[in-house]
Amino acid sequence: MPKIPRMDRCGDFIQVIGPDMSVKIFMHLDDPSDLARVCSVSSSWRQFVITNGLCKHLCLKRLPEISTVTDFIEVGNMIEPVTVGQSACLEWEYHKRNHRVYAFLARGLNPFLRKDCISEAICASSTDNYPEESIDNTLEPSDRVEHRASYWSSKGASHPSAPETLVYKLMANLCLVTEIHIHPFQAYFQYGFPIYSSKAVRFKMGYAKCVKELHPEVTDNSVTVDNFIWTYTSPEFPVVQKNCLQKFKLPEPVLCIGGILMVELLGRVQKQEMDDLYYICVSHVQVVGQPLLPQFDVEINESTGKCTLKYFPETDCCLPPQAYLKKT
Repeated sequence: MPKIPRMDRCGDFIQVIGPDMSVKIFMHLDDPSDLARVCSVSSSWRQFVITNGLCKHLCLKRLPEISTVTDFIEVGNMIEPVTVGQSACLEWEYHKRNHRVYAFLARGLNPFLRKDCISEAICASSTDNYPEESIDNTLEPSDRVEHRASYWSSKGASHPSAPETLVYKLMANLCLVTEIHIHPFQAYFQYGFPIYSSKAVRFKMGYAKCVKELHPEVTDNSVTVDNFIWTYTSPEFPVVQKNCLQKFKLPEPVLCIGGILMVELLGRVQKQEMDDLYYICVSHVQVVGQPLLPQFDVEINESTGKCTLKYFPETDCCLPPQAYLKKT
C-alpha cells in the first residue's frame, strides 16, 4: 500500500497538491485580510498569491462590476524602466503592483460600513412647479422645512402608466450600493391626505457621457437620461402606497462605476382631485452603501466607454473611518 506523504516532510502543501488546486483552495477565502495572512506565512506563499493575482480574483468574486475596469494607473509611484532581458523582473513588478492595488481595493470595499451616498440631485424627467417642487427637496429627510412642504412632484399625466425618473450624483465615482430608500409624499394640505406614490420602482447605475452637462442652470430637467450610460439595472420593486420610508435591498451589493444613480418611478396610483391627473411625489431618497476609499478614483473614456482605475497611494488615509463611513 503506497504511503501518503506527510506535509511536514514534504514541505509546502502548494508543491504537494499543485498550483491549480492551491488556487481553488485560496479562492474559498472571503475576507481580504485572510489573503494578507496567507502572504505572511512564507515568502513562497506570498509569491504564489501575487503571481496568481489572487487579490484581483477576490475583488472580481465579490464585485463583478470591477471587471469593466480595463487598466489602472498608480499615480505618484512610477516603476523604473527595465532593460532588455529583464522581462521577468518587469512582470514581477507588475504583479506586485496589481497585488498592492487590489489588496487595498478589497479592504476598502467592506460592505458592512455604510452611509448615505448621495452627493447632489442632478435632474428629474419633469417637475410640476419648479423650483418649489424640485428634485433638490428629496435630499431633505423631512417632508416639511420651516412649516413648508418639502417634496418633488412630477407633472400631471392623464394615463396611470406614465413613468418618471430622478437622477442623482453619488459621493464618489466608485460606490458600493446595497439599498435604496424612497419615501412617497403624502399631501397633508389636500382633501383626504392622498399619497402620491408610484406603483413600482427600478434603479439604474452608471456614468455621465460628459461631466460638463451635469449642472443645469435653468431647470432641473434640462439634463436628460440620454446624457448617461447605464452599466447596471435592478429588478422592479413594488411600492406600497404608504407615508413611510420604504427600503429596497438590491439582490447583491453593486459597485456603481461612474457615480450616477437613476430612480425609475414606474406607474401612478393617485389622481389629483382638482385637475383629474395622475401625479408622483417623493419626499426623500436615500442611497445606502459605501463610497470607495479616497485613494481610488475612476476615469472613463467618453469615446470608448472604457474605465481606468486610478490609485493614489500617497493620499492621506489617516482620517478616522467615521469621516467618510458610518454604520447603519
